Amino acid sequence: MITKPITILLIDDHPVVRTGYRRLLESNSDILVIGEADNGESGYQIWQESAPNVTILDLNMVGICGFETMHRILSKDPTAKILIFSMLNNVTMVQRVIKAGASGFISKQSGIGEMIHAVRQVSSGKIYIESELAADLAVHAARVENDNALLNSLSNREFQIFKLIAEGFTNAQIGEKISISPKTVSVHSMNLMRKLNLENTSQLIRMAINHKVIE
Repeated sequence: MITKPITILLIDDHPVVRTGYRRLLESNSDILVIGEADNGESGYQIWQESAPNVTILDLNMVGICGFETMHRILSKDPTAKILIFSMLNNVTMVQRVIKAGASGFISKQSGIGEMIHAVRQVSSGKIYIESELAADLAVHAARVENDNALLNSLSNREFQIFKLIAEGFTNAQIGEKISISPKTVSVHSMNLMRKLNLENTSQLIRMAINHKVIE
């Protein structure tokens, strides 16, 4: 009996990265890349048209960010399997993407075989976290810090805006990126500042850096 390959959609704004990982993935007979996109908007469109088994998604892209792309996909299909592939390899980001509905997380510093293993695990319905980060999560779970508890109190939308504010985007730019009005961004911003006990943007940026939400 011939087994159907695992179909993959790659969404990453770096063509060299996409080309390299396409070759890596398709060097395995059970994996087939059926689409590529260099931004979230076109990635979401291709996802709707191709219905891949697994979507490999970068978080930081031009246009709408990875979080918003994931939000749109999961709003359309809550069972969609999304593997986050990011430079931001830290416990906070892993917790947030899994909480937001991702099926897995690997960093761009991971070994060559890790993505293949991750794709197969996620395709089979399992949650996959890069081995090093999984170990960090285990340690982290034993000693939850106060700030992490505060960050975890944010909704997915609030955390998305928290990250974008820390990256220096204005309310208008954030609204455009995640398709809401600047006024709504402002309301979310005030709510998240209150939840985090922060008084200004400088404190927010410092918190984001300390917890490696931004580099």
